[in-house]
Amino acid sequence: MSARWTPGSWRTKPVSHMPTDYPDAVALGQAEDELRTYPPLVFAGEARRLTQRLAEVEAGRAFLLQGGDCAESFKEFSTDNIRDTFRLILQMAVVLTFAGGRPVVKVGRIAGQFAKPRSSDIERVGEVELPSYRGDVINGMEFEAAARTPDPQRLLRAYHQSSATLNLLRAFAEGGFADLHNIHRWTLNRTSEGGYAARYRELSDKIGESLDFMRAVGVTPESHPELSRVEFFTSHEALLLNVEEALTRLDAATGEWFDTSAHMVWIGERTRRVDGAHVEFARGIKNPIGLKCGPTMQPDDLLKLAETLNPANEPGRLTLIGRFGADKVGDRLPVLMKATRDAGLRVVWSIDPMHGNTLKAGNGFKTRPFDRILGEVRTFIEVAEAEGVHPGGVHLEMTGQDVTECLGGAQALTEDDLSSRYHTHCDPRLNADQALELAFLVAERLKAGRGRRSEAA
Repeated sequence: MSARWTPGSWRTKPVSHMPTDYPDAVALGQAEDELRTYPPLVFAGEARRLTQRLAEVEAGRAFLLQGGDCAESFKEFSTDNIRDTFRLILQMAVVLTFAGGRPVVKVGRIAGQFAKPRSSDIERVGEVELPSYRGDVINGMEFEAAARTPDPQRLLRAYHQSSATLNLLRAFAEGGFADLHNIHRWTLNRTSEGGYAARYRELSDKIGESLDFMRAVGVTPESHPELSRVEFFTSHEALLLNVEEALTRLDAATGEWFDTSAHMVWIGERTRRVDGAHVEFARGIKNPIGLKCGPTMQPDDLLKLAETLNPANEPGRLTLIGRFGADKVGDRLPVLMKATRDAGLRVVWSIDPMHGNTLKAGNGFKTRPFDRILGEVRTFIEVAEAEGVHPGGVHLEMTGQDVTECLGGAQALTEDDLSSRYHTHCDPRLNADQALELAFLVAERLKAGRGRRSEAA
């Protein structure tokens, strides 16, 4: 790993989970060349600012909320869907900030989260075999040969959709939509009237009263602009390295390389090989990097990866995202947290309670039980507190839409409910009510832990 790095040096390393069956290599190369001429989607200064915010998380002074779609699609692209996901993140952040007493760093899985690794290159239906669906950036979901053929033009379409999404997100974040004085309007169309929706309205009333008092003493959005806007960052899995390379730019001010496809990119559980192409690419860019850590991760492997990806041990550079499953997190996470603590690593620890808790319902739908999702988050916080590590954040697949994809929650969704609004193109997502419920439960757990630490002190 000491060899000279370039944006394309990953091509000399073993690569996995990238499509190799494009029928026209010339057309693929032309699409990559065209991407190289496109403007950056994000800027170096924004990525540096996210590193600074994540350094606050590492120090225990902030909390990371990372969430969004499992895989964005061309079909579901709309202003309403983007707005509803952004609004849900704002709602969850308010809950976590109010209860936790710490700022929340808001990072969306959005504006670039198109590709998905697949366990098999082939999907079989009856006697027919076709290439697996890998996300709209590569091929189509329809089970037919034409749709499943990788198409380089999809790379360009994904870029343009990401650009439009970012433009809208920036308008929402800076143009007044995120103003705390609008907190009563941050209600989702289909959010239920009882349960945690009612608790959110109670919380909104308390915050509204505080804002009224602040306005009375002269603290207004005009005098304090931070009240009317929020920082919002984007992220996705850096799976298609040819796309990431094409959007990597040299920052003339510092001579550092940044992947301008997103503020933060992460390496998945299936592509974290220390001598592999994905780690090779990520080690050379200056963006904040995420690393998924699953049940097969060994402490020595984690330390090697951390040394490769963050040799300077820079706070905010590396976020470790556990994804074990509720039945494994209690056994596997402690040894990894202990290893990073004992080595003095300045890393953010976060938890992805989604990917390790996927199962197939009796009616054939892929789903995730809410109680298992919550159980993994609770165990994550308990282990972190026991190991003297800050439980830094959560990483969720969720949507602002009123879908029925995950079981349970206050709505008590059953297997019979899954078919009514099962819209995901890939993995099941928490709906708005379930995500808000999770935010309240996490906030309560964090608040209880903070109270115990205060008493001990």
